[in-house]
Amino acid sequence: MTQTTKTLGILLVVIGIIGYFATGMASFTALIPAVFGAVFYLLGVIGEKEGRRKIAMHLAQLLALLAIIGTFTGILDVISWMGGNHEVNIIAASVRALMALLSIGYLVLGVKSFIDARRAPGE
Repeated sequence: MTQTTKTLGILLVVIGIIGYFATGMASFTALIPAVFGAVFYLLGVIGEKEGRRKIAMHLAQLLALLAIIGTFTGILDVISWMGGNHEVNIIAASVRALMALLSIGYLVLGVKSFIDARRAPGE
């Protein structure tokens, strides 16, 4: 799960940087996915140490939940834009939606990983 966490971190950094430049560098808030990505990556690195894996991965799951809460409206905005509401900033909405979807996928994988770890014999 640590490699998945680091991969998510890298993806979010890339998405944040692309979003920042795609929106004309108008606002530093476009870099929020990059900040989350850096934290995910750091938690992935910390989680590579056996004694710290559990806490790092739990913190990463909490961070994913916070990311979902903060970006879920991006999914709704993209759906609204597709329905004809072109007042929506589609670039910003797409970045938020992508961050939300990646975070949802990560959260699902993390919960599955926690369940598998609990069921593993001898642990």
